[in-house]
Amino acid sequence: MKKKRINIVTLGCSKNIVDSEYLSGHLLNANYTLSFDSPLDNAEIIIINTCGFIGDAKEESIDTILRFAEAKKKGEIEKLIVCGCLSQRYKEELQNEIPDVDAFFGVHEWLDIIKYLDSNASSLTYKKRKISTPSHYAYLKIAEGCNRSCSYCAIPLIRGEHISKPLEELLAEAGQLADNGVKELLLIAQDTTFYGLDIYGKRRLGDLLKGLTTIKKLEWIRLHYTFPTNFPVDLIEVIRDYPTICKYIDIPFQHISTNVLKSMKRGIDKQQTYELIQKFREEIPAIALRSTLIVGYPNETEKEFEELKEFVRQVRFDRLGVFQYSPEEGTPAFTLGDPVPDETKQFRADELMNIQQQISWEINQAKIGKTFKTIIDRKENEFWIGRTEFDSPEIDNEVLIPSHQNDLKIGSFYHTEIQQAEEYDLYGVINNLL
Repeated sequence: MKKKRINIVTLGCSKNIVDSEYLSGHLLNANYTLSFDSPLDNAEIIIINTCGFIGDAKEESIDTILRFAEAKKKGEIEKLIVCGCLSQRYKEELQNEIPDVDAFFGVHEWLDIIKYLDSNASSLTYKKRKISTPSHYAYLKIAEGCNRSCSYCAIPLIRGEHISKPLEELLAEAGQLADNGVKELLLIAQDTTFYGLDIYGKRRLGDLLKGLTTIKKLEWIRLHYTFPTNFPVDLIEVIRDYPTICKYIDIPFQHISTNVLKSMKRGIDKQQTYELIQKFREEIPAIALRSTLIVGYPNETEKEFEELKEFVRQVRFDRLGVFQYSPEEGTPAFTLGDPVPDETKQFRADELMNIQQQISWEINQAKIGKTFKTIIDRKENEFWIGRTEFDSPEIDNEVLIPSHQNDLKIGSFYHTEIQQAEEYDLYGVINNLL
């Protein structure tokens, strides 16, 4: 009998994307027809991999579940399965509130999902992974969980303690991805800089990066989700010295006020933060810094917000995201209440992003006339859409190249001269085929 079609809908961060990809590979191995984020009428079975990180993410997850539950009532789908972070944290409440869902599974119950769908799989393995991203880039999740105790964050409550994957297994998985056409590898975890401490007794992210540089088919290796506290100095040297490691780092500082950072339990203060940024830029002058900040934390006064604004002006991040504080049950900060009004949070977030928008425009204007190695992600209307090594997919700047200029190949690299620039987009022409 022909197996039914499954549509996996993934919400939230790139770590969820990897979980869905592991799951999908096993389901394909069990002869299901599979798609990612397809329309309702493309599958009989829907699996929603939810996010439960902050209020907005939870709301999106619930709205998505309700939309597919309504589709099930109408007979448009046959089975609805919910898994991931929201399901892990609120399974009982969700079961009571949305009875049209056939089954709920937590973040570590992927094998149970497969068994629920009548597969004979006995274990999960990267060898069966099916990537959902364009074939030329993929995420490599190097660890699960988190040992940090940030006061506002529910991730340790949801995902548990930090568990590193063995280095040899990661190198094997990266090698398999490269053999399948992946040219850009993006390292992710809840805290990538903690990698190795739990299983090797020391941080070994630098060793992992060095190992990945020996995989010849990988042209770019990109580092995400690093943590500023006790940042391993050797890592800066590795990023500096190995050409295939992108001169790019994603490091969420969250705030700059020492008082707020202390309440957040971030383990770093204002002076140490500035010193770390100075170290990055001294050692790797061309490095692109991506960060995230939180506004509206319970004890963030106007004075501390002014510090945050000055921080953004002085550091001039290449990429910046701003989140509004969301109180999460069970976290230490939850007991502080939520005294900053939503309107104030929104105003502060907008103000920071207005400052950043101008900075981004100025940084991009300085790129006009320069040439950058660019990877082509897709073709869209009259443009090829690419990225430089200073930009991660989906979240950062893009390079738009007129499609009539060249017949380019998706997943290939080209030298692109920048001719125009906006706040978040660059416009260029190919001046040399690599």
